[in-house]
Amino acid sequence: MGMNPTILVAGDSLVDFVPRTPGPPGDTGGYEPPFGGSGANAAMALERLGVPPLCWTRLATDDLGVFLREHFAASAIPDDLLVTDDDARTTVALVTHDAERGPSFAFYRERGADTRLRQGTVSDDTLESVSWVHTTGVTMSVEPSRSATLELQSRAADRCTVSLDPNWRPEMWHSPHEFRAVVRGALPDVDVVKATPDELSVAGFEAGEPAALARSVADEGPHTVVLTLGEAGAFCFGTDDSPVTGQARHEGYEVDPADATGAGDAFLAGFVAALTHGVEDPNRALALANAAGAVATTQAGAVTALTGPDALRRFHDDIPWLS
Repeated sequence: MGMNPTILVAGDSLVDFVPRTPGPPGDTGGYEPPFGGSGANAAMALERLGVPPLCWTRLATDDLGVFLREHFAASAIPDDLLVTDDDARTTVALVTHDAERGPSFAFYRERGADTRLRQGTVSDDTLESVSWVHTTGVTMSVEPSRSATLELQSRAADRCTVSLDPNWRPEMWHSPHEFRAVVRGALPDVDVVKATPDELSVAGFEAGEPAALARSVADEGPHTVVLTLGEAGAFCFGTDDSPVTGQARHEGYEVDPADATGAGDAFLAGFVAALTHGVEDPNRALALANAAGAVATTQAGAVTALTGPDALRRFHDDIPWLS
C-alpha cells in the first residue's frame, strides 16, 4: 500500500500556530507551530492510520515550507505530487481557542503556495491508478486553486470515487453566496460529502433532521453523505449506489479534548480508510471515523495524537486494514 497508494488527497498545506492554553493571544503562554491544512491533515491522518495516500499540494521554499516538507519526508507519503513553488510563501493559520466554542482561525494566505494549484498537474495515469480522490473546499475558495480543484473533480468523476469536505471558513471566501455557488456547482462530480449541518446551511440546504438534510444533499449527485454533529456524534446516509447503503448514527466517544483542530480531517481519514477497505456497514464506518476523530483531539495539533493505526484501538478494535 505504501508503494502503490490507492487514495489521492488534493488540498491545502499550511502551518497552524496553536496556543498552549485557551484564551486571547496575550494569555496563551505561547504557540506551537504544528503541521496543518485541511488537505494535508487528511493525508497525514491517513498515513498515520497505516493507509498512506498520494498528496497533491504546493510547498513554498521559505522556512515554514521547509518545515512542512520535512514532515512529509518523515512520513510514508510519496513526494510525486508535492509541488515546489519558489515564488510563494507558506500560508499561516493563527488559532484561538475558546474553552466553550472551540477553535477559531485567522488565515494569512497572500501568495500562499497552497492557493496556487495548477490545472493538469495530476496526470490521467495517476487518476487511473487510484480508487479515491479527496478534495477540500479550502482550495475551492480562491483562484487558481479553485479551477484546479474543480478540474480534478471533473476528470476523476468517471474514474474513481470523489469526496469533498466543504470546510466552510468565512475568512477565506468573498461571501457565503460565492461558497454556495461553488460548492453546489461541484456536487454533480462528487460521490461522498462530509460536512457539518452548519456548512450545508451556508451552502443553501434547508436545516432539518440529519436524515432529511443528507437526502437533500444526495439529490444533487453524491451517493454518500456524512454529517459530523459535534458532541452528538455523526450520521451517515447512503443511496443504493453507495458502498454503505442505508443510514446510521454513531454517538461518538467520550474524551477529554486537548485540541479539536483537525478532528474533522482525522474523522474523514478514518471514514475513507474504512470504505476503501471494504467496510459496507455504515455503523462500522462511522465507528472507525469517530475513533480517529476522538484520538486526534487528545493532543494539541491536528494529527499529533494519531501515532499509528493502533491508536484507534483505544476506542475501536476492529480495524479492517490491519486484519
